[in-house]
Amino acid sequence: MTLDLAWLSLWLGRFLWALARVGGLCLVAPVFGATVMPMRVRLGVALVLTAVLAPLAPAAVDVLGLAGMLDMAGQVVAGAAVGFVLKLVFDAVQFGGGLVGQGMSLGFAEVVDPQAGGNANVLGQFYLVLVTLVFLAMDGHLRLVALLADSFRSLPPGGPAIDANGLHAVLAFGVQLFGGAVRVALPAMTSLLVVNIGFAAISRAAPSMNLFAVGFPITVSLGFIALWLSLRSLPGAFGALQDSAWELMRHLLGS
Repeated sequence: MTLDLAWLSLWLGRFLWALARVGGLCLVAPVFGATVMPMRVRLGVALVLTAVLAPLAPAAVDVLGLAGMLDMAGQVVAGAAVGFVLKLVFDAVQFGGGLVGQGMSLGFAEVVDPQAGGNANVLGQFYLVLVTLVFLAMDGHLRLVALLADSFRSLPPGGPAIDANGLHAVLAFGVQLFGGAVRVALPAMTSLLVVNIGFAAISRAAPSMNLFAVGFPITVSLGFIALWLSLRSLPGAFGALQDSAWELMRHLLGS
């Protein structure tokens, strides 16, 4: 049995080139790059995706030369940029949940966020879990893999993986972190604003009333009611943010 070195070099070039783009995506993208998963599981997911998508990679990829290494570095940047755009959508929803928690006087209720490596508002984590389940239920992870597979045809090696205009578009999309958070939190925050205005009127009518003792349980109770009612608008806000993110990701990958 003879070993064809030319075939081995061709297969290795395809695999490493695909691994660079897939690895960059799995480092940053939600679900695929979640730090709550063990490192071995994340590595296994990246290798399995690479093995599946490697046959779609270009046939002639010289990964041993300087040009090939620079091209692989560009593929890592391209995959990471796409994952970062999608991560901004999830972070916007989490930030919006944190704003709702602040309005409900639950700013002190924090939990450990393993992804950020610090503390996060408990309602922000609740919103993040909800949109993650919505993302998986809508086959968003499969759509991301399909977009990655199409990018092997639309963004071949040899040219810049992502140009200056693409990097500027990614930075400009960071505005969605704040705009999307306001869109997610606006229904509940509007209701809580009405409650606070009512407490302001009560404090003027009865200055001797201890609003800290009376207002806190009322604010929390009405806040949960407003939260329950505002959850109906969460899929719509998340879907609008996703549409903008998918459009930008397709632009970055040349689809």
